[in-house]
Amino acid sequence: MKPNGTMEDALSEGFDILEISRTDQGFILQPVEKQVITEISLKILINNDEYASLLCLNQCQEDLAVGFLYSEGVIDSYNDIASISYNERLIAVIIQLRDNISIRRQESLRSVTSGCGRCFTYINPLKQDKYKIVESKRTYPIRKVLDIMGSFMSQSELYRDIGGVHSVLYHSDDFSVLNEDIGRHNCVDKITGILMKDDKLVRTREGIMFISGRISSEIMTKVIRLQIPIMVSRSTPTAAAVKLAEKYHVTLLGYVRGDSGYVYTCPERLTT
Repeated sequence: MKPNGTMEDALSEGFDILEISRTDQGFILQPVEKQVITEISLKILINNDEYASLLCLNQCQEDLAVGFLYSEGVIDSYNDIASISYNERLIAVIIQLRDNISIRRQESLRSVTSGCGRCFTYINPLKQDKYKIVESKRTYPIRKVLDIMGSFMSQSELYRDIGGVHSVLYHSDDFSVLNEDIGRHNCVDKITGILMKDDKLVRTREGIMFISGRISSEIMTKVIRLQIPIMVSRSTPTAAAVKLAEKYHVTLLGYVRGDSGYVYTCPERLTT
């Protein structure tokens, strides 16, 4: 039941535990070593002030911070950042914004868990103007959406090898990126940060986002902010997520498994 060594910079840690097995005589407990996913509390420091603290995997720290700030409406492009660095000792991403970018005092400080049940799940009224109706008129064959979801579910290496993580895939015709984390919202933010860093944010209007787990209203607000026209989940959306998708014109699919699924909103983007 004890950790087998410590590796704070690793994505997993080995523990000596007991495995339950069934035999003809009943159940037995056998000692085994099992890898367990690790997490860190990542601070985001903006202009020397702590803006937020995120529970996440110890990877892609700068991408996560940038994507989180975009999702929250603090920045609109990567150019809004004057400098960014990761301080391993502080476990903090240190960001200096350009002089013309300011943060309202009532926005800090936030502590964000690895789940999706934050107290500010809905669109922040202070940033309402950052979230617009998704206008994309592009259509997508249902067969293609189902095939990409099937392929996506087999690509999550951390989940396959260790477990304890979610995965999210952003897919477009010329660019795709997959990320895994203990929180679905972290995956979306990391992908957002990567898109911003690679100057591909404008292409999200032609892409699709796939997610391994539940779609909460928090996830949906991030998709709306990115202007992604289609969101696909292997699991269920919440009622609040469906209402947001309907209001902002996002095509939302849930329980997509094999050759089946449900279309909750905006079916006109799908062709048979």
